[in-house]
Parts: sequence; structure tokens; C-alpha cells
Amino acid sequence: MQNTELRIHPRDQHNISRKAISPNALRVLYRLKDAGFGAYLVGGAVRDLLIGIQPKDFDVATDATPEQVKHLFRNCRLIGRRFRLAHVIFGREIVEVATFRANSDDGSGDRELENGRLVRDNVYGTIEEDAVRRDFTANALYYAIEDFSVRDYVGGFEDVAQRRLRLIGDPEARYREDPVRMLRAVRLAAKLGFEIDAASADPIPRLAPLVVDAPPARLFDECLKLFLAGHAEQSFLGLEGHGLLPVLFPETATALAAADGGRSREMLLQAMRNTDRRIAEDKPVTPAFLFAALLWPAYRRELETLRGQGMELLAAQQRAADRVTLHQAQRIALPRRFSTPMEEIWLLQSRFPLRQRKRVFRLLAHPRFRAAYDFLELRCIESPELADEVAFWREAQGLPPEQLADRLGPPRRGSKSSAATAAADADGNAGEASATKRKRRRRRRKSAAAAPDKGE
Repeated sequence: MQNTELRIHPRDQHNISRKAISPNALRVLYRLKDAGFGAYLVGGAVRDLLIGIQPKDFDVATDATPEQVKHLFRNCRLIGRRFRLAHVIFGREIVEVATFRANSDDGSGDRELENGRLVRDNVYGTIEEDAVRRDFTANALYYAIEDFSVRDYVGGFEDVAQRRLRLIGDPEARYREDPVRMLRAVRLAAKLGFEIDAASADPIPRLAPLVVDAPPARLFDECLKLFLAGHAEQSFLGLEGHGLLPVLFPETATALAAADGGRSREMLLQAMRNTDRRIAEDKPVTPAFLFAALLWPAYRRELETLRGQGMELLAAQQRAADRVTLHQAQRIALPRRFSTPMEEIWLLQSRFPLRQRKRVFRLLAHPRFRAAYDFLELRCIESPELADEVAFWREAQGLPPEQLADRLGPPRRGSKSSAATAAADADGNAGEASATKRKRRRRRRKSAAAAPDKGE
């Protein structure tokens, strides 16, 4: 068990100001304090405030039980069976309130481990015990509303100052307790610019295979946090460096390890940089495009294998997309609302070299055209010979339909003959695609209402 030694850092020794704390979180803290309970801002919010990052969430720790918290707040609901928590709801903001957890079993059955993994933890204890059971020292800091001090039981204050990520307790035991902590270590190091302590980093490559035992839905959520929170590139490099990439994306890792995988890797890194830049600019991002990039090396490798076996191109493309998606879903539960557009982005790539007038207008009217075109641009890193295609389609998007029709030359014999009818054909294709999209949406909504998919 980790030894604890309380170190109190008064207000003049840290930079946390109540002005930077959510007013709703302050309401929760003060009401708990006024009711005679201990009340502390805890975890990532304290850590982030210390290094000058504005937290998105504010969590509270207290010695009040969930039922006592609910009694104090009419706008409170209790959630969870594995970890009983109180959520105090202020419109869209939720302040999560957790009761101090003990680090040992009291025999009540409220703390369960299976094969060394914690599956239930509702034995309440002291603040010292609560600090020890947290994952990283940087997350075990408590901001006390009573005197505005930061209380540190495991050396987290110094680790934050040194930008060091260190596990509390024996690293191997903590990873076995919850293997997803290895992904969390990589993610936090990427987000914060911290270095993972050597003792905490060393077991990761050896224990990485344990991650596959986590539920695929949980791994999908972790991937969103890794790649869609503004630090995708560093997260990817961290997964590579600690031997976790083959666990999360085995077929992609195999493809990247091949002799020609260097350009594919650079393409992936550029996709991550683009995602990070869009998030920094507050632009929308979608998991579909991200996973299209992450799994592209696997798709391309599978496609080449099927073509080498003599399979016709269109059939090989669909088979490769289906196989890669199915295999990946066994590891990470990628919902269909993301996997379907991901596959469409892949399959549309083979239509870019076709520049017949009708095909061009149909592709421009396709609802996934823009995403597929952006992906084509990305592929230029892997295949520089695509530059001519990118230039053509970039220009095609900017031209009026009549001018584009003239640029494409006269139609084939028996086809529509004028630029105006070509433009009308383009508009018709766009309308048809939109109608089809609306029809599909209505059908999906009806199906979802009949049988909601709780896994998503």
C-alpha cells in the first residue's frame, strides 16, 4: 500500500483562484461545507488549474454519502452500481460528487475484484484512503473550500510542478486492476505535455495485451478521448512508443510495419495534425473520417491481397471494407453511424480517376463527396502521383456547372448535349442524393425508436 504524508499548500503557494472555478461547483462545495461535511475540488480540475488549463469538468469529493448529498440538493440524482455517485444538475452542467472511497474490503460485499480487476467499489473511507486509491498522483490533489489550500497525500503537487505522470502504488498491480489505465496514461501525457514516470511506463509494453479484455464499447470511448480532444498526434505517438497501437489497431499496425509503411504512417500523422488543428479552431470533427484514416493502411493491405487473388475490383473493395470493419469491431465497438460513412469514404476513392461528364457530376452530388475529397488530398502524402486528381477535383468544385460541363468536353453520343442540361443533370443528382439521404434518415429514426441501441 502507498504511504501517505499530508502536505498542505496554502493559498499563497499555488495559483488556483475561485474565479476560475465553476460557480455551480462552488455552490456544491459551500453547501456541503455549511452542512458540516468535508468538501473538496478534486482530480483533473485541480491538476489543470495548477498548470494554467481551464477545466471542462469540476468534480467534488466529500465524506457525505450519496444519500446525504441527495438530501442536500433537490437537483441531484444518484447513478451507478459499480461506483455509486451523485450528480448535481445545473442545466447542461453536471457537478459529479463522489464519496471518499476506502482502499480495502470491509467484508460488506461492496468492493469486488475479479482476476485482480476492480468491478465494484462502494466501500467508503477517509480522504487519505481516497487519495491512495486514485490512479495518478497528479489526480490525487484536493482543493479545500474551507481555507483554499491544496492538500496532497501522495506527492502529486511536486509531480505536477515537474510535469510528471506517476502511478500511485505498484504500477503492475494498478494496470492489472484496470488495464485501460495504460491508455489513460498515454492520453494524459499527450494532453498535458507530461512525461510518464519510468516506473509507470516500463510495464506497459509487457502488459499491453491485457487491454483487449476491456469491453469494446469502453475502448471506443477511450479512442474518442485519445484522438478527438485536440492532442491526437501526440496520443498516436504515445500508443506507438508504448506498444499499445498493435493492441488497439492490430491490422493497421501490421500494415505500418511493412516495408512500404513509412508513407502510410506519415499520412496518418498528418490526419492527426489536421484533426488537432480543426479542434483548436473550434471546427467540427467526426470519428468517421478519423477512423477512415486510422484503418486505411489495413483496408489498402486487404484490398491488395484480394486483388492479388484475382477478385474483381468493385467486389474486392467491398469485401476489404467489410472485413477490416468487422475485424476492428471485435476490438473497438465502432458504431454503424460512423463505420458506414467511413466505408463510403474508402469506396469513393476509386471514382476519382473517372472523369466522364456524367460520373463527375454524380460524384460531386454525392453526400460524402467533400469528406472523400479531403481524404483524397490526405492520400497524396502516401501516393504523390494523386496530385493531378486532387488538382482536377479542386477546380471542379469551384466551377459553375455550365462551365464545368464545357471544360469536360462534348457529351458522348446519345447523351445530353448542352451545358445547361448537364447542369440540370447535376442538380437532379444532388436532389436525388438528398432525397435518398432524407429517406434513409427517416427509416433509421423509425427503427431506432422501435428498438433503441443502448450500446451507442
